[in-house]
Amino acid sequence: MVPPSTQSLLIKYSPCSALFLGVAYRAKCYRSFRIAAEEKKKQDEWKHIERELAEAQDDSILK
Repeated sequence: MVPPSTQSLLIKYSPCSALFLGVAYRAKCYRSFRIAAEEKKKQDEWKHIERELAEAQDDSILK
């Protein structure tokens, strides 16, 4: 029988640690993307409200 060979811990746990680091990195990117999208949505809502108020004021001045 062949005796079991000992593997380096680096070789043994590299795939798992690479997978974990990849998942953690993507979670961080997704979170920052989601926050930026929410901020843009809020800005768009404010611009829409400001535009409606400006149109309402223009309409009241003309009447």
